[in-house]
Amino acid sequence: MEIIVLDDFLKDGILKEKNFREEINGIDWGQYANCNVLIKGCSQATIPTWAYLIITARLTKYAKNIYYGDVRSAIKVS
Repeated sequence: MEIIVLDDFLKDGILKEKNFREEINGIDWGQYANCNVLIKGCSQATIPTWAYLIITARLTKYAKNIYYGDVRSAIKVS
């Protein structure tokens, strides 16, 4: 299972939309083709709902299955 950790997108401990969108645009989403992908939900900071939605929207074109949460108790999104 591939894991996307939202903490990797934090700048100075917070998720800044402009930086987040720039980083998202730079990801090669094809690397997730036919993979099970977990969007790790536990974070050191509050993550806005729109961040999960943006990542999920990008993954739906490629990923076999998308999950949210942590590895032990993942919830299937699509």
